[in-house]
Amino acid sequence: MALFPFLITKLPRTSLSQKYRNHERIHFRQQLELLLIGFYLLYALEFLMNYLKLDDWTAAYRNISFEREAFTHESNLKYLKNRKCFAQWRHVGRD
Repeated sequence: MALFPFLITKLPRTSLSQKYRNHERIHFRQQLELLLIGFYLLYALEFLMNYLKLDDWTAAYRNISFEREAFTHESNLKYLKNRKCFAQWRHVGRD
């Protein structure tokens, strides 16, 4: 879990994959762009709206625009070098 500037996990740091680290770095960038509080408010609001619509905890989480962007690009370790500001909005409402 990324709570800027900390990465919180149950796993030892040495066992974290590059893919996982990249996923969380994408969240760090999102958090900075939305000045932390904006990120957390929008993240919670999106989750709640998704949960009310889908009635499924996992599906609600996976359909948050911030998570869609992170899951889509987590394998591309160079993604953050070319990522445009507020790129998560390109992932809103896609199915």
